[in-house]
Amino acid sequence: MALFYMHGVPIGYVAILLALVASMGGFIFGYDTGQISDILLMNDFKLRFATCGIPGDPETCHFSTTRSGLIVSLLSIGTLVGALCGAPIADFLGRRYAMVSECVIFIVGVIIQISSTTSWVQFAMGRWVSGLGVGALSAAVPMYQAETAPARLRGTLTATYQLFITFGILVAYCISIGTRHMSGAGSWRTVVGIGLIWPFILMTGIVFMPESPRWLAMRGRFDQVRHSLARSHGIKNEDTDPFLHAKLEEIRSNVEHERSVRAGWVTCFRPANKTLYRTLLGMTLQMFQQLTGANYFFYYGATIFQSVGLSDSYVTQIILGAVNFGCTFGGLYVMQRFGRRIPLMVGGVWQSCWLFVFAAAGTAKDPTTNPGIGKLMIVSACMFILGYAMTWAPGVWILIGETFPTRTRAKQAALSTASNWLWNFLLAFFTPFITSAIEFRYGFVFAACNLAGAVIVFFFLYESSDLSLESVDLMYNDPACKPWTSRKWAPPGYSSRYDLVQQTKAAEANKPLASAGGVDENHIEKADSNTPLNGSTPGTASGMSSSAEKAFGSVV
Repeated sequence: MALFYMHGVPIGYVAILLALVASMGGFIFGYDTGQISDILLMNDFKLRFATCGIPGDPETCHFSTTRSGLIVSLLSIGTLVGALCGAPIADFLGRRYAMVSECVIFIVGVIIQISSTTSWVQFAMGRWVSGLGVGALSAAVPMYQAETAPARLRGTLTATYQLFITFGILVAYCISIGTRHMSGAGSWRTVVGIGLIWPFILMTGIVFMPESPRWLAMRGRFDQVRHSLARSHGIKNEDTDPFLHAKLEEIRSNVEHERSVRAGWVTCFRPANKTLYRTLLGMTLQMFQQLTGANYFFYYGATIFQSVGLSDSYVTQIILGAVNFGCTFGGLYVMQRFGRRIPLMVGGVWQSCWLFVFAAAGTAKDPTTNPGIGKLMIVSACMFILGYAMTWAPGVWILIGETFPTRTRAKQAALSTASNWLWNFLLAFFTPFITSAIEFRYGFVFAACNLAGAVIVFFFLYESSDLSLESVDLMYNDPACKPWTSRKWAPPGYSSRYDLVQQTKAAEANKPLASAGGVDENHIEKADSNTPLNGSTPGTASGMSSSAEKAFGSVV
């Protein structure tokens, strides 16, 4: 049975569970990201892999800019390749078994890292192999969540991926502070080795979750599509159920339309149906998520705070991670309540302001000799992370799952995620060079990028909250709809999205529909017959009018 109802749509416990289980892919991502900042400062790691002035004295050991950049950034090169490979793997094996295979690759990478003794190249290549798995997971997980979750909860459930990224970062910080004083290689090998636990949790849990109904429909397995929908919504799998029938027919009609258009990698770059537009939009949003500057703190946070003059930069790193994790809970509410466009625009401006403060303070005075300046910079960093965790961090991953049409979703998601990892690599590798040249003025660069991101969102991003994936595709192809007016757009037959939600409630109760927006039922029936949504066939199913059927299909 349904766990609860949201605006008339049944939500099953499996929908919540699958989001949490799949989000372990985000935890793996976050844990691998968070651990390296502290590992670079551990004495045994420096003795083994850094250049030492006096053998055996870690105080004289230092990583060259190139070596530290490669150790940190080779993970990103692996994730870039993995993200591009993730699309064909997810399409061939299915979303669930793709994640299982990608976990195996990650495990191999971890084993290579912990078996390193004196070769930093081996450790870096282990991070590259792990990156292959992380990158493929970063493409598969948000896509699986978006395709399987009910539309009314899609934003919140997909955002759990980002929540688990922040949780993984925080856990890595906490484990690192607990192992830093261990003697020998155990200080860093424990941190890396614990990373083997997380993929086993994901591999075990995901096989018990339902497969993506959209992927099953592309394979013609419509009985399994109905079963998957029934499980995620917590209702009985019955042929006569009007809710399942409406949703199944919407998916079927959309997939049949997609099959009529052959789709390959080249299709992602064709202007028709705004496919190229959405490919470039997804890649640009992922680029600007990196250019917010968040990973400047996550990758090199311990080193940054050490340069500010703090005696224990590990503790400050944990504080930053805790702010990131705690505020992401707020992000779940913000993205569900306010949609996608407004949070990203407000977040871009907020983040820019605090980065200006951070950079200006560090440039005006030496933070190592002015404790007040150092504290101001830490506060600025925390306030920046607060805004990022509630807006750009979860928002972009949600959009990658819901912006693209079914026939090219896996490939466009892979290209967008690859853009994220490309810029992740560029920032991770070149940050040591840039900071050595311009120091804290680097913050001004990120501040400008945050403002540019807000402008891009206003002029190019469509508001996709509360709509089914099929309706999102229809919205992007409506010539009368513009990004700045898209919040008011609703599928044919509805005067507004509020009207759509109200009709869904009535449809769930199987009552005659009264349009909240002043559109009567006869008008809706006429709209159904003249402008069917995504090719839906007007008619009735189990005593349910086509209007009721559409109400389900457009919201779920």
